[in-house]
Amino acid sequence: MKKQICLAGVLAVLAFNSFGQAPQKKVAVKVASFTKYVDPYIGTGFHGHVFVGANVPFGAVQLGPTNLSEGWDWCSGYHISDSTIVGFQHTHLSGTGIGDLGDISFMPTTGPIKTYKGGLKNMESGYVSLFSHKDEVVKPGYYKVKLKRYDIGVELTASTRVGMHKYTFPASKDAHIVIDLQEGIGWDRAKETYIKQEDKYTITGYRFSKGWADDQRIYFTAVFSKPIKTFTVYDSTAKAGTQVKGAKVKGVISFETTKSEVVYAKVGISPVSSANALLNIKAEIPGWDFNKVVAQADQAWNAQLGKIAIKADSLSQLKKFYTAFYHSMIAPSIFNDVNGDYWGTDKKVHKNVGFNNVTTFSLWDTYRSNNPLSTIIHPEHTNDMINSMLAIYQQQGSLPVWHLMANETNCMVGYSAVPVVADAMLKGYNGFDHNLAYEAMKTTAMEDARGIKYVKKYGFIPADSSRESVSMGLEYAIDDWCLAQVAKKMGKTADYEYFSKRGQYYKNYYDPKAGFMRGRLSQTEWRTPYSPFISIHETGDFTEGNGWEYTFLVPQDVEGMIKMLGGEKKFNIKLDSLFIAQGDMGKFKSPDVSGLIGQYAHGNEPGHPMTYYYDYSGQPWKTAEKVRYVLDYFYTDKTDGIIGNEDVGQMSAWYVLSALGFYPVNPANGLYVFGSPVINEATLKLQGNKTFHIVVKNNGPKNIYINSMTLNGVNHTKTYFAHKDLMKGGELVITMGNKPGKVWGVGEANKAVSVAK
Repeated sequence: MKKQICLAGVLAVLAFNSFGQAPQKKVAVKVASFTKYVDPYIGTGFHGHVFVGANVPFGAVQLGPTNLSEGWDWCSGYHISDSTIVGFQHTHLSGTGIGDLGDISFMPTTGPIKTYKGGLKNMESGYVSLFSHKDEVVKPGYYKVKLKRYDIGVELTASTRVGMHKYTFPASKDAHIVIDLQEGIGWDRAKETYIKQEDKYTITGYRFSKGWADDQRIYFTAVFSKPIKTFTVYDSTAKAGTQVKGAKVKGVISFETTKSEVVYAKVGISPVSSANALLNIKAEIPGWDFNKVVAQADQAWNAQLGKIAIKADSLSQLKKFYTAFYHSMIAPSIFNDVNGDYWGTDKKVHKNVGFNNVTTFSLWDTYRSNNPLSTIIHPEHTNDMINSMLAIYQQQGSLPVWHLMANETNCMVGYSAVPVVADAMLKGYNGFDHNLAYEAMKTTAMEDARGIKYVKKYGFIPADSSRESVSMGLEYAIDDWCLAQVAKKMGKTADYEYFSKRGQYYKNYYDPKAGFMRGRLSQTEWRTPYSPFISIHETGDFTEGNGWEYTFLVPQDVEGMIKMLGGEKKFNIKLDSLFIAQGDMGKFKSPDVSGLIGQYAHGNEPGHPMTYYYDYSGQPWKTAEKVRYVLDYFYTDKTDGIIGNEDVGQMSAWYVLSALGFYPVNPANGLYVFGSPVINEATLKLQGNKTFHIVVKNNGPKNIYINSMTLNGVNHTKTYFAHKDLMKGGELVITMGNKPGKVWGVGEANKAVSVAK
């Protein structure tokens, strides 16, 4: 009998709602220990760019170390190759390709006061310290390290809106905590900063900065367990008094410490005010029991990770699965206070809105699988996300593109909020205003910005009018198809016909003579010269990819794409070629193009549905082969175990769903396409105390093909099934083999479809 790794239960007490509510009455519940399988180091190497530190699911606080080094691989502030720490900051991004945040930096030190972080060539000039990964402990909700330079032990934990620090000092007459409001990560630069000592235990302030988020504002209140002996403020130089406002504000707390003396700090953050930051502290961490907060964070993670309980053949598989699941829940993050206040895109404070406002919408990435994953297991969070996006629409006049801390960055192509809103509506989510949601989607799709005016006028975006025109146009076609389905459901026939037509505009970028998507200048002229292999970062016709990859970016109408490419036989040959073609992408290729199988790039999101296309073209065994290869080789339990940018949970969500055996190729048709599950058993906790149980028989490294399947006891030969059937609860039994089945998935009636029949 095959050895399986199971999850043992432990008794735990949840003290707060992990989606950001204030502490509620304690309720004893049984929560399994899933966090022991999470390894936050996975993705800290190569180009994963993941966050390392203490947080809770979707928490406003991401409290962790920031390295001295800077650059693309330090977008989250941390890379496994580094051995320096300049501070412990309360906000971090996870998996992005641009660096920002890094707000409210705390650094404990001893000896002469230094207010400059230092440089790689002269670290002694600043307060930076070396550390060893051997001295680190990294797990969900908890981080520990020793600062070698100062012999200070640092431990961190967090609630939703509060970071808690525990510093174990050596004996010193000159012990300090440097609060550096100048420092940020990546593009982030402080514009206006302020700090003030309120009393012998309390410091308040704010940090306004400009970076990827053009006008970011964050307030804080810090409460210390040890009385402040002296407090010195700086703005480039030392200033008189105990408060200062400027662009480069620092505050230094000083006191004497005995050997192994512990000093705690509770730091509340708020998008609205220091008073609200203090309110967050009082509501979420009123006492000083650090271990209790660590336990509560662990429980919060277990409660969410426990929504999918799996059995697998190895510890490695469990680590890969639960680390991926963990990474999928770092963002979108809470962006309001315990009283509901939040700072809007309209630069106003909003109160009593009735939902948790959230931020960090990497929609171009996450609409493909992380948002669909949320519709299965995070119903409350899904409604919060949609309500937050609709509020953004009301405040800025369009749905978010890539929203960060009340700022529209307009990063990436498409209006990728549309598939997310459409998917929720089509799946029956009712926690938001459907009429407003439709208005927001249509208004966004009908504006003239970002190349849309050309879509309306010509049916394509001329290559000499916009950068990344082909990728932009293909994404718009996906978005418009999704909007059309909502129009159909709401009885808006004219809109359905109009947006359905626009959903077919992907064909306008296909040059039948070249056999690829390419930049189009007019109805009769194509961009020259042209090679489907060439990728030009940011200024070419494709977004982080090339003509090979983008020729297949039609997940909304795979049948139409098959016909466009010459029919099923020619399509399968072309799709085979995608995975074997070799060619030089050129000297200007995007660094995001990684995880290559031929020209298929799993390390970048547009490719994510493409391994599943064989289910539409009569060869499901090839989907099994490609999916299983990616699961086994492009995701590992090592530090370089994510093959590309994590992209705020998208890379990991692909793994979670594909490991279970299915994937939402089309982001809003409510169907999941089967691949090759790697788990042996899984239980998904659903709304209404329902469960969906998956049993995979005869699985193994060589048994990668689905040979048969039953859904609720009934033989199921189709290569897809419906979200509505999953959400009813029930049992899916899959039997695997080392050769493709002769019955399962083959034949016209079993092909995956773009629209459920």
